[in-house]
Amino acid sequence: MREDSGKAGYASLLAIAVLAVVTAYVLTGTMHAIWAAGLAGLGAYLVAVADRFLKLRLLSRLAQEVVIVMMPPLSLIFLVLGTIFVGIATPTEGGAMGASGALILALAKRRLNWSLLRQAMDSTAKLSAFVMFILIGSSVFTLTFRGVNGDLWVESLLTSLPGGQIGFLVVVNAMVFVLAFFLDYFELAFIVIPLLRPVADKLGIDLIWFGVLLGVNMQTSFLHPPFGFALFYFRSVAPSRDTIDRLTGRLVAPVTTAQIYWGSVPFVIMQLAMVGAVIAFPGMVLGSLDSGPKIDPTKIQIEVPQVVPNETPQIQFK
Repeated sequence: MREDSGKAGYASLLAIAVLAVVTAYVLTGTMHAIWAAGLAGLGAYLVAVADRFLKLRLLSRLAQEVVIVMMPPLSLIFLVLGTIFVGIATPTEGGAMGASGALILALAKRRLNWSLLRQAMDSTAKLSAFVMFILIGSSVFTLTFRGVNGDLWVESLLTSLPGGQIGFLVVVNAMVFVLAFFLDYFELAFIVIPLLRPVADKLGIDLIWFGVLLGVNMQTSFLHPPFGFALFYFRSVAPSRDTIDRLTGRLVAPVTTAQIYWGSVPFVIMQLAMVGAVIAFPGMVLGSLDSGPKIDPTKIQIEVPQVVPNETPQIQFK
């Protein structure tokens, strides 16, 4: 990846990164920050592609490779999260946007075929059935648990903890963190969270903030053993035996499962630090909620005017 002169090309990479950041910062004055970042990244990508194919020699080989390789997955992240943050798509629609973007990327790479598409559809159907059966099972469990007044026992146990709200939050987050070692995100969301919500509401905790806090905590379930899905993904792509790197030609040692587990520890610590930050600074979550319009659901009126038969009435909300 070095230049003909022997230079590594880090200066060119730093220059294109700084230029993209400055461009995004300037554009934030006229548009949403997400759109500004997306346009700045698109501009950097177009410059790198033009420099490679037109031989303009504006960027180093390293800068070209980094920008061209990084932008497609970043654009996929933008399709999922960016459209949600901007307000174009709901979370469900954002997932559909991500799936569409993945199909387009596979088609652009000429790797989209019927076998791959069928495999993706089979995996999606299995995962959807998996989630639906968890939802059905959790509903049956919740109904049975409430039938024997188990929810009242849990509420009495958690409300009697010393320390009030802080004691409740410490115990709940520690419990969710430990359960995440053995339960998936879906099981925690469908079974455990419904038992904690009434207690949080009774203690006067904002339920939106409480949901975000538990969501940040439950994200650790993807990162720590023995059932962290992110660890399984890394295991599937990391070499399990000696391989030769296609770019450098060097022999790469295999990556062991223990190395993957230890490598996830810093990220788990960062996630727990975010849990502490959300507890210490609730304004991180609730700060933007006060800027919206104030609507009292009890004062909403629905008026259906009188219409002649076979006509659709125009419903008005006031």
